[in-house]
Amino acid sequence: MSSENPTSICLQTADTGSFTMNYVRFGSGKRNLIILPGLSVQSILLSANAVESAFKAFEKDFTIYLFDRRNELPPVYTIYEMAEDMASVLKTLGLEHNSIFGTSQGGMMTLCLAAKHPNLVEKICLGSASAKVTDFQIFEQWISFAKAGNAKNLYLSFGKAVYSKEVFEKSKAMLEAASKTVTKAELERFIILASAIRGFDATDFVSQIKCTALIIGSSDDKVFGPVASPAIAWYMNNPNVKLVMYNGYGHAVYDTAPDFLAQLKNFLN
Repeated sequence: MSSENPTSICLQTADTGSFTMNYVRFGSGKRNLIILPGLSVQSILLSANAVESAFKAFEKDFTIYLFDRRNELPPVYTIYEMAEDMASVLKTLGLEHNSIFGTSQGGMMTLCLAAKHPNLVEKICLGSASAKVTDFQIFEQWISFAKAGNAKNLYLSFGKAVYSKEVFEKSKAMLEAASKTVTKAELERFIILASAIRGFDATDFVSQIKCTALIIGSSDDKVFGPVASPAIAWYMNNPNVKLVMYNGYGHAVYDTAPDFLAQLKNFLN
C-alpha cells in the first residue's frame, strides 16, 4: 500500500507478513541502489526530497530505494536483527543483485547483509561505519536526553557529534527548529534504535564479505573515531576493498564532502 508523506514523494510500505517497513523509490535505471541510513532522531523519509535531489545524477542508471527501519519495533532490537529484517524486505520486494550504500548504523547493517546474504549484494559502500563498537558514551548521552524528553539537547548533541564545527554552527537553528517537532513516540523509537549499537561486533564475520566495497571515513569522526573505517578494511582483508579517508568533514562526511557522490557514482559504475 502507499500514501503521501510530507515530502510529496510517494511513501510505500513493504509487508513481509511479520512486519512492515516504509520506503521511497525514485529513479528509473535497471540497476538497484539501496540506501540504508544511519541513526536519526526522526525518520530519514521526512527528508526524502532532499535525498532524491542529491541522487539526481544516479536516476538514469539506478532505481533507488531509501528505507526506514521496520515500523513495529520490538523493545530490544539488534543491528543483526535489523539486517535480517532488511534481507526479508529485499526478498519480499523481489530485489536481488543490489548495490547497497549504508551510512553509520546503516553501514553496520550493510556489513551484516553482505556477509550473511551475499546473494542479495553486488557492491557495498560504507559511510562512517564501524565493525566493532567499544565506546558507547556518546550514545548513552543521546539516550539519556531522549529518556528525559529533551529533544532540543538531543538534536544539538547529535549535530555537534555528527557534523564538523563549521557545519554544526550553520545548522544549529535548523536543528533547534526540528527538535520542536519531535514526538514522544519518536523519542521512544530513537532509544530502541540507539541502544542497538551497544556491543555491536562484526569482526568475526566481515572477512566473509567478498564483494567489491568502498569504505568512506573521516579522520575527525567524533562518533566512532578516526580508526573505525580503516579497521573495517583491515578486518575484511579483501583485495576488492577501496578505502577513502577525508579530513575535516566529521562523521557525516557522506553528506558534507563535496566530491563524495562523484566518488560513489564512479565506484558503482
